[in-house]
Amino acid sequence: MEVVVLPNARAIGELAADAVASLLGTARTAVLGLATGSSPLAIYDELVRRQQAGLISFAHAKAFMLDEYVGLAPDHPQRYRNVIEREFTGRVDFAADAVHGPDGNAADIPAACAAYERAIAGAGGVDLQLLGIGSDGHVAFNEPGSSLVSRTRLKTLTAQTVADNARFFDGDPDAVPRHVLTQGLGTIVEARHLVLVATGQGKAEAVHQMVEGGVGALWPASILQFHPHATVLVDGPAASRLQLADYYRQTYAAKPKWQGL
Repeated sequence: MEVVVLPNARAIGELAADAVASLLGTARTAVLGLATGSSPLAIYDELVRRQQAGLISFAHAKAFMLDEYVGLAPDHPQRYRNVIEREFTGRVDFAADAVHGPDGNAADIPAACAAYERAIAGAGGVDLQLLGIGSDGHVAFNEPGSSLVSRTRLKTLTAQTVADNARFFDGDPDAVPRHVLTQGLGTIVEARHLVLVATGQGKAEAVHQMVEGGVGALWPASILQFHPHATVLVDGPAASRLQLADYYRQTYAAKPKWQGL
């Protein structure tokens, strides 16, 4: 696992966008994994800027979303398919059928989850997966207690996640769906490169447990310790609980430029 401590969200966005741009330049059909929430917004804004400047193109790329609420109307503004289109995919040149997400309104939820797993595999797997982390250590909607080998499935949100997400529903926790479909931890770690982003003091403990704690279901993001190519991009406040923060800074400062992320 590589930990990079950067000054702010903008610097994180630029470095993560460099990794995406490098993939787009080397892979004929790049497969991206997309996260929603606040963490990746700076990345998406930077990628939009580069695409509109003619520096990169998503015309031959595919994308798979991490998760989706169950039961939200297709036109609901907080349905994640609508959120990702508004924040990113609708602002760049993805082909019309290139962006995929789990079907939170499927009549047969288990069948829809199995079909989503097959779709990811059929695309050749995810090349680069963007991730955020919850204050309780969840990634996607793999809440504490999730199996480390789990696959795409139905999950029930914790009270903490409901409270955290209420800000997207006019501050009303009762409006937040209690169920979601999410890629499992076992699905996520099959991506060839994981890039997790965290900013702010509120993520400091989760980042510490993920990077320097034991691997276990209580802190689901700790599974990244077992991945051969995991990159963690954090700002100073999010890094404030890391015991080896100075070492991570020294290591990145001395890193050969040819290595990239």
